[in-house]
Amino acid sequence: MLDSSLLAAHFADALPYDAYLETGTPDQRAAFDRAHDAAALTPAQRDLIASFTREIRVIVLSGMWCGDCVAQCPLLARIAEANPAKLLVRFADRDEHDELSEEAQINQGRRVPAAIFMAEDHEFVHLLGDRTLSRYRAIAARQLGAACELPTAGVSDDEGAACLDDWVREFERVELLLRLSPRLRQKHGD
Repeated sequence: MLDSSLLAAHFADALPYDAYLETGTPDQRAAFDRAHDAAALTPAQRDLIASFTREIRVIVLSGMWCGDCVAQCPLLARIAEANPAKLLVRFADRDEHDELSEEAQINQGRRVPAAIFMAEDHEFVHLLGDRTLSRYRAIAARQLGAACELPTAGVSDDEGAACLDDWVREFERVELLLRLSPRLRQKHGD
């Protein structure tokens, strides 16, 4: 289980999306920008995210070199933009946050992107990585065989929208988990 003090320390060191992008090369930044520009929440998704009342903190372990990060981190940034007061999403380079990466392994691998969801007090809630179900389905359908696509590879609109919806559902799941948490309901009197 991920310790809240470890998560708090790494959350404090992690970067907002735009600052994280500055750590990459111009070509890497351009790939992330293209994916961000292509990502659009539906009105229903925006309304849902805007309705969230619990603060959700997220550390996204990522790599500017990673094709899956290019395809998915901009989606997480779009979601956070829809409710910046409640969705505090920070990005951390997997290799610079080695201790956290080791603790957040998935199937004995330091996967990226990996989103670590926390409550307002940095209590661990959920870990999702390295791909959403829609992303895995699309890759399996293409039968690429490679462990990670090239960062400059495009993502179809359908795949991007499906992945965005997967991520929105994960955020909704965490919101509901936090809203129904007896600990937090007692703390907030709701």
